[in-house]
Amino acid sequence: MCTMQTGTQMTKLKGKKKRLVRFFYLDEHRSCIRWRPSRKHDKAKITIDSIHEVREGKKSEMFRRYIDNRFDPNCCFSIYYGARVKSLDLVTTNAEAARTWIHGLKYLMAGISDEDCLARRQRTRDQYPFYPWVSINFIFVIEPSLLLKWLQQTFSEADKNGDGTLSIGEVHQLLHKLNVNLPRQKVKEMFQEADTDENQGSLGFEEFCSFYKMISTRRDLYLIMISYSNQKEVMDLQDLARFLETEQKMRGLAREHLVDIVSKFEPCPENLQRLVLGIDGFTNFMRSPAGDIFNPEHNQVNQDMSKPLNNYFIATSHNTYLTGDQLLSQSRVEMYSYVLQDGCRCVEVDCWDGPDGEPIIHHGYTLTSKILFKDVIESINKYAFTKSPFPVILSIENHCTVPQQKKMADYLKEVLQDKLDLSLINTQEFKKLPSPELLKGKVLIKGKKLPATLDPDAEEGDVSDEDTENEDIEEESDEDDQPQVNNLKLSQIICYIFKYSILFFLHLIAIWLYGYLSFCRKRKTMRLSRALSDLVKYTKSVRVHDIETQACTSSWQVSSLNETVMNQILQLKPGELVRFNQRQLLRVYPSNYRVDSSNFNPQPYWNTGCHMVAMNYQTEGRMLELNRAKFASNGNSGYVLRPKCLNKGAFNPTLDDPLPGHKKTQLVLKIISGQQLPKPKDSMFGDRGEIIDPFVEVEIIGLPVDCKKQQTRVIDDNGFNPMWEETLVFNIQMPQIALVRFEVWDHDPIGRDFIGQRTIALRSLLPGYRHVYLEGMAESSIFVHVSLFDNMGKVSTKFMVNSDKEAFFLCLPSSPIRIKHRSQSCPPKHGSSKTPMVNRKIDLQCQKTLESYSSQVGPIPNGVCLSESSSVSSGSTDSLEFVASVAPAKVGKDDGTLQREMKALFEQKMREIRCKSPLFFEDELE
Repeated sequence: MCTMQTGTQMTKLKGKKKRLVRFFYLDEHRSCIRWRPSRKHDKAKITIDSIHEVREGKKSEMFRRYIDNRFDPNCCFSIYYGARVKSLDLVTTNAEAARTWIHGLKYLMAGISDEDCLARRQRTRDQYPFYPWVSINFIFVIEPSLLLKWLQQTFSEADKNGDGTLSIGEVHQLLHKLNVNLPRQKVKEMFQEADTDENQGSLGFEEFCSFYKMISTRRDLYLIMISYSNQKEVMDLQDLARFLETEQKMRGLAREHLVDIVSKFEPCPENLQRLVLGIDGFTNFMRSPAGDIFNPEHNQVNQDMSKPLNNYFIATSHNTYLTGDQLLSQSRVEMYSYVLQDGCRCVEVDCWDGPDGEPIIHHGYTLTSKILFKDVIESINKYAFTKSPFPVILSIENHCTVPQQKKMADYLKEVLQDKLDLSLINTQEFKKLPSPELLKGKVLIKGKKLPATLDPDAEEGDVSDEDTENEDIEEESDEDDQPQVNNLKLSQIICYIFKYSILFFLHLIAIWLYGYLSFCRKRKTMRLSRALSDLVKYTKSVRVHDIETQACTSSWQVSSLNETVMNQILQLKPGELVRFNQRQLLRVYPSNYRVDSSNFNPQPYWNTGCHMVAMNYQTEGRMLELNRAKFASNGNSGYVLRPKCLNKGAFNPTLDDPLPGHKKTQLVLKIISGQQLPKPKDSMFGDRGEIIDPFVEVEIIGLPVDCKKQQTRVIDDNGFNPMWEETLVFNIQMPQIALVRFEVWDHDPIGRDFIGQRTIALRSLLPGYRHVYLEGMAESSIFVHVSLFDNMGKVSTKFMVNSDKEAFFLCLPSSPIRIKHRSQSCPPKHGSSKTPMVNRKIDLQCQKTLESYSSQVGPIPNGVCLSESSSVSSGSTDSLEFVASVAPAKVGKDDGTLQREMKALFEQKMREIRCKSPLFFEDELE
């Protein structure tokens, strides 16, 4: 590590002939690799957690371009990194330096992976004895290094002059970057309080940590803590147990488990001795994986995997080999390792005749680069089961001649060996497909198969090629085909149109030419090798002629349809499509017009039970985020069990009540606060831009009847710790298939800018107070309270819950709710008429439910509100005040009395513990 931090001079390969000598080094926090000189210094780095693989020798595509073999393989290595799996190809001056970097990087990657695995393990059953479905065996471990690493990186970036300290000016710049809007006098007071060493006028790292603690103390968590601690500033074990059982719905709590929590999360030695949690310990606990909204059970496989294969949704990739668009981008072998490690279980290979008798893979009739079929199979063999043990389906689009088909078959058998499933099966005897459990560790070949009537001794034969993807040329595109340019600048839009209009035109010519040649052929058939045909067992490719008649055919086949054809079927015959999918596997792939490799919305196809919805994994965005959320609910294993109604019986997803008499769900979300929300990535001035005005939008994605959006009000000039405290209510007809998407936006007078999101399957949500960490942002989150209610048929207006003995902590179920209207002290954002509006009008049935809730809905027991007032709009209930039928002795029954008392108590307690947090100004508390 010392050698890497000192730095090494290496040659960076760029293009076929360009070589750049650069000085590479590991930064002081061991979080990224940097190099110099570089004209783009800020971009001349690769973060360790973005690295997928470090490969020794000359094995990358870039090294293959250097045919002179002048580089010693022992001095060469490649770093694969980023969402597009780019490669950084380096050559050292000696083999020892290469080994140092290769082993050092692998060590650092293992360290990052261990922390990520630790976070995941902390959310799994071994770390959670409190839930009734989780084992009691428990040792809770908290890993503080992630926060420490973030603080070190933040401190380093804020230290502009590199003297190892932060001046008051650098602190002001940092606060602006962190979206903290504080008066300069307040910042000066906190700065002076944190500046305790001899070096007055600047903050060292430890002093900076103290300063950061002052501005980050959580008002919302403090109010929750004192509510459950009889207004004490610490929680004892009994208080903690009551909170976990009442709010977090944890069961089976034993004293040793509570002691473990205190010992792992409480930083104060005095509190550790007394076995109590202070505000810092409680904050650590709630910010840990224990307070995450995602169910830890779902980080592992938690569904029955013994059902037939066609009872599952299967994570599927389209044109897996491509790194970008469908016409000019690079084809890379590394994309297969990338998608397989991302949980994908069905990958695609487009096979064509290559030089020297070697089959190649590329996108036909385009300018994409070519890779060897053999290299792809070797990559699949290496990475197929590193992340998931369940079967991988290799979807072969075959354009090769018979000799090269035989070579493909030889490679499949030689490389995959016993992983290749060659079971002797009788399709007449076994009507059902085998299960993922039975096919663990196996690779299935999806492709054409010779007809059973062909002479068994024949080495090749004719098969139809009418179901190839290029055959279906759509005449009109769905609205999802259009590029999403809502948030693009004018220059970006012009470049986008110019680039893709050329690509679109050229691709149309290629499609037309292929279609014309296909039309001119006398027969739409192709020659298929017996050797390749015999490798196809459970997944024979067949053309769809009529979904109604084919619904009664064999289960041992797979059909592929493009999105335009599927959209027509969804409109005309959704029920018949469900029935078709109950019998056999169906794959849906993107339109040929998606030249930019954009993705369609997968949810409508999941609604009808489509098993393999093929996504362009190289294109990040909303649609791929939905796909990730779908398969994360079963340990990211690549298989998710479909709901029973999609596997058996009649079902029409387009009806208003598709499952009459079945359980529905009401989701009640209290959006409480946000933490460390950054500026938008595409902000014109970057970190120097204005402080954001955030709001949260929650969307349900599922059946058409369930798809709804609601949003909070806008908070002015506060991205560091905004407070919304608004309740959103959703009625969901089919919760088994629904996704919940949390989006954070920055309001702007002329629109809105995207900040971040987190999408989670509804079945993976945990009840109680939870943090929703934005995807790809370690410290950014929103704090919510989750309540889920199951009801038969129509949603009831009352929810019966178990009442607690102490009314101070839980109001009785019969307690009505009073809706507090927006006051003048908390007006809407000026100019908000231009804010993008969504339909927040809720149905009458949902409005009735707002008249009576159990106290479980409220984010603070007894209705303590975190903001002085909140807004009310259709579908949103703000500042719910409970009028308890039995009030505690110390609490008056007048409206708002408890709220005022708690705020006064809060101000007093904060003064006692010398908390100078900017959240608690006197003018806010009066």
